[in-house]
Formats: sequence, structure tokens, C-alpha cells
Amino acid sequence: MSTNDSTHAPFPGHPGAARRVSDRLPVFPWDKLEPYKRTAEGHPDGLCDFSVGTPVDPVPELIQQALAAHTDTPGYPTVWGPLALRESVAGWLNRRTGAEIGPEAVLPTVGSKELVAWLPGQLGLGPGDQVAYPKLAYPTYEVGALLCCAEPVAYGDLDELDGGKVRLLWLNSPSNPTGRVLGADELRRAVEWARAHRVLLVSDECYLELGWEAEPVSVLHPSVCGDSHEGLLAVHSLSKRSNLAGYRASFVAGDPVVVRELLEIRKHGGMIVPAPVQAATAVALADDAHVAEQRERYARRRGALRAALEAYGFRIEHSEASLYLWATQDKPCWETVAELAELGILVAPGDFYGPAGDRFVRVAFTATDERVAAAVERLKR
Repeated sequence: MSTNDSTHAPFPGHPGAARRVSDRLPVFPWDKLEPYKRTAEGHPDGLCDFSVGTPVDPVPELIQQALAAHTDTPGYPTVWGPLALRESVAGWLNRRTGAEIGPEAVLPTVGSKELVAWLPGQLGLGPGDQVAYPKLAYPTYEVGALLCCAEPVAYGDLDELDGGKVRLLWLNSPSNPTGRVLGADELRRAVEWARAHRVLLVSDECYLELGWEAEPVSVLHPSVCGDSHEGLLAVHSLSKRSNLAGYRASFVAGDPVVVRELLEIRKHGGMIVPAPVQAATAVALADDAHVAEQRERYARRRGALRAALEAYGFRIEHSEASLYLWATQDKPCWETVAELAELGILVAPGDFYGPAGDRFVRVAFTATDERVAAAVERLKR
């Protein structure tokens, strides 16, 4: 039979296929920003890109050295990683977050976005199950539900949720995009709700080390969860704290039973962090000096941009932590995006993160000092 015969079913993923996975997903949000980026790039002094929170500063030398020292690794690394790596992660969690945890409850991941996107499916969720996440949230929480045909549910308060249907509850503190920090009381309430309904609670804590006007608390801290991590996971990334977005260095930690289940699944899927990155991760987590240095850079940029935006007429809400300023002029977010693009400044529209953000923009202060200074001058004019 000819492959052009109308009776021949197209292969999965082909444009003619009845059910493509991509059909379940929303339009990739950053594609919508391209016309505004072209406008901003046309500014005589060039683009000031504050749209994506990607690091621009050098990878610390000690981390580069650790990576280079382990490039001659011809054999397969393990999904779990060496004990030294997991001990480094557990040590950091104890030192930085107060979590009492051992290396058996730690698992390296290939970037935190990968984990967020595939976690519901790896846990066996599907039709009839709900994945709940904040109304203003990183879009990949919704994507993770859609990929496994579960139902995504955005919530403003836990009381809105049906504990009989929710199987996975996402928290995000400090928040992307708002920079809001959940206090220990709020986290404790979420833990109590999740445990009462036998719901797995996963806390995205990738910006934990970037508190400015509040001190972020981990869901794994004893003051939040007591003496047990049952039913809890925390997700962490080195992309922001150590400028390692290009390394895809991250990990998940918490309930050892759930971690072990994820390990077994990910071994079958070959979801392995490269050996040089595993070595670099261990070194990065053992050193606090480079994190303090990077924080100082971000603090300067944050202060300069915040003052300039407020002088221009923006109001900043939340933003007490993370790498973003959540800003509004009390008008539709795309109008603000277009207005700033004419100044050569690119920001993210708030509705990327849910309808509740449709009058805000997210301004990342991850650009260089020179680009931040250029933007400040343009806003003054």
C-alpha cells in the first residue's frame, strides 16, 4: 500500500495524526514575545533584555575547575549519583535550610524544569487526577499535568481544592513570577492539608537563597513539617545561585519512599545528570562564598531597576525575594510590554503566569551591570 493512500494512518506526531501530544499544550509563551523583542532590538543603544531570568555572570572558577577535572569519564554515570554528591546535597540542605535529611532521600535531576514537567507522569498520574498549582505560577506546572492527561487546577487558597481529586500539590516560595515568600505558618498549613488528604506536596524552592526583604523557609524545615518528611518533596536548582543554568544542575529531596520510586523510574528512562556536572554540583553546594558574591551583584541591579521603575510610574508588589520585580502601571500587561519595547527594554507579560497577572509585567534583574545602567537611563528620560 502506498504511504500516500488515504487509508494509511499517519504516524504519531505527524501533522495529520488525530492525537498529537503537542495539541494538549498551550502555545509556548515566549514565542508570543518575539515581535516585541524585534522592536526592542531596534533601539539605537541596543536591547536591554529583562524578560528571561537567565544568568549572565561567569560560572565561578572553582566550579569550572571541578567540571574540567572530571571530563575524562568514559563510563556511564548513575542516575542516583555518587554518595559524595548526595552527601553534599544533604549537607547543604541541613546547613542552609535546617532540614534534617540523609543522602538516601536525595536525587539529582537534569535541571528543575525537566522534573517539574515530567514528575506527574513519573508518579503515575493520569485522567481523573488533579495537579494543583498557584494561580500565578511557572507555566510548567500546568504543562506537567497536561503531558500525562491529568487535570491542571490553579488555586488561590487551599480551601478551593477538592482533596479527594488532587494528587499532587505544588507550592512555589519564593514565587516565580511574583517574588512572594510563604511564611512558616502558611507552609505548615499546606503540609497539614496535604497530609490530611494524602496528597503529595512538592515545594519548588529554586530561589530560596535569594531573599531580599524576607527570609525564605523550606518546606523540609522541622518548624514546618515536624520530624518527618513523609509526603513532601522540595525541588532546588543551582541555575540562579551559582550561574549554572547551562549545566542543568538541580535536585529533588524529601520523602525517601517517593525519592526511591522516582529513582527506579528514572533509571529505566536513562534520566542521568552527566558525571562532570555531578562533580561540579557537589563542589558548588559546598561553597557559600560565591553565592554571597552573586547575591551582591543581584542586589545592586535590583535596587537600581526598582528605583527607576518606581520613578517612571510603576508600582512594585511582593518581590521580596527571587530574581524578579513584579511591576504594574495598572493597565494591560501587553500595553506595558509594547511601551517598554519602544525604549529597547524587553520584559515578560504577567499573563504568561496566569490570567491573574494580566496587568503586571515581570522584570528580571539578571542582565549585566552595563545593560541595567542603560535601562535606568532610558527610564529616566
